[in-house]
Amino acid sequence: MAASTARRTLAPAAGRWRRAERLVRRAPLHLALWAIALAWLAPVVGLLITSLRPKSDILSTGWWAAVVQPRFTFDNYAEVLGSHGMLGALLNSLQITIPSTLIPLVVAAFAGYAFAWLRFPYRDTIFMVIVALMMVPVQLGFIPLLHLLGDAGLTQNFTGIWLVHSAYALPFGVFLLRNFFVGLPSSIIEAARLDGAGEFRIFRTLVVPLSTPAIASYGIFQFLWVWNDLLMALVYAQNPAASPMTRQIQGLLSEFGTEWHLLAAGAFVLMVVPLTVFFGLQRYFAHGLLSGSVK
Repeated sequence: MAASTARRTLAPAAGRWRRAERLVRRAPLHLALWAIALAWLAPVVGLLITSLRPKSDILSTGWWAAVVQPRFTFDNYAEVLGSHGMLGALLNSLQITIPSTLIPLVVAAFAGYAFAWLRFPYRDTIFMVIVALMMVPVQLGFIPLLHLLGDAGLTQNFTGIWLVHSAYALPFGVFLLRNFFVGLPSSIIEAARLDGAGEFRIFRTLVVPLSTPAIASYGIFQFLWVWNDLLMALVYAQNPAASPMTRQIQGLLSEFGTEWHLLAAGAFVLMVVPLTVFFGLQRYFAHGLLSGSVK
């Protein structure tokens, strides 16, 4: 009886000791992660504070001075969005990015399912050719594609840049989604086929719901890539009325090189959309990466 009472008394102390030991053992890792997070967030916070400060304060002191003497204004955003075409460029970026994300996402999902679960001649050879296209620099296609799209009149609107972004994104998308789809349980696919379900129904009702993290991860990659792209916009978006925000920021930099209040406001407008998308979908992103690592 005394022994059991002693064990019950020592058990909570031992548990607390093990928790403290784990905390001490993981402390260097936690400190390193916090340091990386602070190093990554410091420029973002600095840009946000700078974009909200008056021009006179920006030219006289650093952004950290706002902690001691906080003076903020939204006039910088009003001037950039109202007078320098940034609002139109923001709408152009959305019109470019959303279709350029959805088109390769849909095509890559269908192609990935076909390469994973359908049988057709030269399937593996075609897949290897698609994987090999990932090694080809995108700059090799600039001149021929520009001539092709220019002759078709597609460089004066959004259609050409939609097609170009989709074409360059498809090899990686097909590779990523095919490798995820092939790891799904074959028993589920075969059972659905035995029940008379067609391939499209299997894809729509089984494969897509089970692969949401992988599809969302690819969608996030593609959205961030297209939104932050400047090179494709310079080459294929030749109509100034269709210029995205990246080109507009470049114009602001060359025209208002010392107007830091305008540049900071424009840069943060460019940054806030991908940040919102990433943090809004980060649970799918993390799940997709972890799922792909264990399949």
